[in-house]
Amino acid sequence: MIKSLCGIHVPETLRKFGRIFTDSGYDAYLVGGAVRDMLLGRRISDWDVATSATPQQVMELFSFVVPTGIAHGTVTVHFMGREIEVTTFRTESGYSDGRHPDHVSYTADINEDLSRRDFTMNAIAVNLHDGRIADPFGGRKDSRKGIIRTVGNPHERFMEDGLRPVRAVRFSAQLGFCIENNTYSEISESDVLKKVASVSPERFRDEFLKLIRSAKPSEALRRLEETGILWIFIPQMRECRGCVQGDSRGFHDFDVLDHLFYSCDGAPAENTDVRLAALFHDIGKPAVKQTVTSEDGEKITFYGHENAGADIAAEIMSALKFSNAEIERVTHLVRQHMFHYESSWTDAAVRRFIVRVGPEYIDSLFNLRLADMYGMHNRNVRIHDSAACALLLEFRDRIDGMMRQKSAVSLKDLAVSGKDLIAAGIQPGKKMGLILNSLFEAVLEDPSLNTKERLLQIALASAGNV
Repeated sequence: MIKSLCGIHVPETLRKFGRIFTDSGYDAYLVGGAVRDMLLGRRISDWDVATSATPQQVMELFSFVVPTGIAHGTVTVHFMGREIEVTTFRTESGYSDGRHPDHVSYTADINEDLSRRDFTMNAIAVNLHDGRIADPFGGRKDSRKGIIRTVGNPHERFMEDGLRPVRAVRFSAQLGFCIENNTYSEISESDVLKKVASVSPERFRDEFLKLIRSAKPSEALRRLEETGILWIFIPQMRECRGCVQGDSRGFHDFDVLDHLFYSCDGAPAENTDVRLAALFHDIGKPAVKQTVTSEDGEKITFYGHENAGADIAAEIMSALKFSNAEIERVTHLVRQHMFHYESSWTDAAVRRFIVRVGPEYIDSLFNLRLADMYGMHNRNVRIHDSAACALLLEFRDRIDGMMRQKSAVSLKDLAVSGKDLIAAGIQPGKKMGLILNSLFEAVLEDPSLNTKERLLQIALASAGNV
């Protein structure tokens, strides 16, 4: 059963949760992003509740409570299969570490509690007993108008936590909101940027990933650039601004940085690896750029930029504390994105491409190529709009056909193993490794050779020559 509280639909589980507080004489409010998203008709997943009960009193009300942040008045209650974060009404003062308050004081007033929050759209509360909405800072009005505005003085809010300016930009991307002028201009202030620079790489990374997954990340990326935040955490991208890449051939309409921003837009939102690879795929271009003069005029070249870009992407992602596995996946895509297929390629050449790239990367690599095409002119590409797109479709069809045939794409796909060669009298060691590699090369050229009998014949014949 769902009950409407002043236009907000509150799940029955949450109503039952609130009733436990009310029956014990305490107030309980749904607060934060859940209220904002309910007002906007967006899907919600996490519930945050603010209450007049102290953490100790909350622990007395429920049987399964984890003191996740009890020093700041927060506990996590396990209730009817949900984890609900519950925080006592509080005021805060002093943020010497730029993140946590130095002093926390409990209060009985929900409005005082809301006054410590970052943005007006996040400073709205719904009483779980009677549905009254507490909105002392006009958060509903700002939400309706699509405005991100700090609660109170933006300088004070940003100096309390250096991540708040990043969150403002991230929310603008996720919600499609604009940032109120005074709030936005304050982000670029030197004191605020110094506070932003004190944010840990991990905290920035988490916000950055949410931004990257938004519908149109280029707009938020440009805000990060305009405010100076981008240069704090990804200074390697500064060289891309103003790096012209268009010449008489007409491949690109934009400099490298805008191309990267728009390529990120063109990548699938649900595939973070491809979005990151799209953002970084040409980041090596400034380092290798050359202008060549010929009879046809001046041409701009970027030979080897894929390798330079993969190294820079690894440097960026390492600094932002991405996992080794994430770094490996993204940099592999960056390193492999400059493939030049032609219809004249032999089947063996296509199979070697699959082996080099890895079958598990094929989908992502083709999505990256489409994102690259999108970023050249900032518009969607349809597969038959150009010869390049048609060629890409042809290449993909050939790869799909070979994958359906289950052609050998790694040593483990060979019809013989090291054990088979040992049984045939070939001693293990470097010599066997060379023989296995030669068998794999033979199968890439002619898949019909991939039978145990035929490969053993080849192996025995090769054993005396290795």
